[in-house]
Amino acid sequence: MTTLPPAADAAPSLSAPLPAPEDLRLAFVCADTDEARSARTRLVHRYGNVPLDQADVIVALGGDGLLLETLHHALARRRDRPLPVYGMNRGSVGFLLNTYREDELPERVAKAQHVTLHPLQMIATRVSGEQVTALGINEVSLLRETRQAAKLRITVDGVVRLPELICDGALVATPAGSTAYNLSAHGPIVPLGAGVLALTPISAFRPRRWRGALLPHTAAITFEILEEAKRPVSAVADFSEVREVLRVEVRESRDIALTLLFDPELNLEERILKEQFAP
Repeated sequence: MTTLPPAADAAPSLSAPLPAPEDLRLAFVCADTDEARSARTRLVHRYGNVPLDQADVIVALGGDGLLLETLHHALARRRDRPLPVYGMNRGSVGFLLNTYREDELPERVAKAQHVTLHPLQMIATRVSGEQVTALGINEVSLLRETRQAAKLRITVDGVVRLPELICDGALVATPAGSTAYNLSAHGPIVPLGAGVLALTPISAFRPRRWRGALLPHTAAITFEILEEAKRPVSAVADFSEVREVLRVEVRESRDIALTLLFDPELNLEERILKEQFAP
């Protein structure tokens, strides 16, 4: 049986200091929409565009989904030190993106604040015995596959904390992802520096009053699927879905550091804090 490795004691160093605005090499990516493609065309004409392997920063034009895809792509290319990503909103919500403005883009990028994100590592074991490993920047979620409610057993650091949870599913969210699916499932918003993860049930039926838990970021969380043949469950880490799972292990990967860049007035820490007081 494969188990998750121990959490690293410290995160790797952040991305290297950025060059001066006049020396910044930008690589532009965009969502597959007319609005995003038009924005990319104008910005490339104005500031140029370099291949990803020559860039200092990736500029992502789209919504939160495109930003997550870009972070995963940056990680796949350079796991030891992924390129920082500066996003501008050409989508809908854009919670993780900066305001779209075309003027003085290199200056904005050079002055941006760096926010470090650590993804979750998921090891999902299927009923067949196959194991799949994937990373979730926002969350790892378990979801019932049929009309039958899921039955889950939840273990934290080797201790069974919930022998049986009857539900539509459950999820573990990072602080950055706590305002996404986790919030929709009535989970808590977690400040970036809190050092905790949110464990949240999705439509819990039994026990009815269990609303989830806040766990230290070092916690190793294991979900065991009960009655897996009658009540099949899938596991999803951001965009990676594994069907018919038997066991799912989740832990934060402190050895992986992703860097998001934000204009000082749009600091992510402040945006997450403000979200707790939103009407």
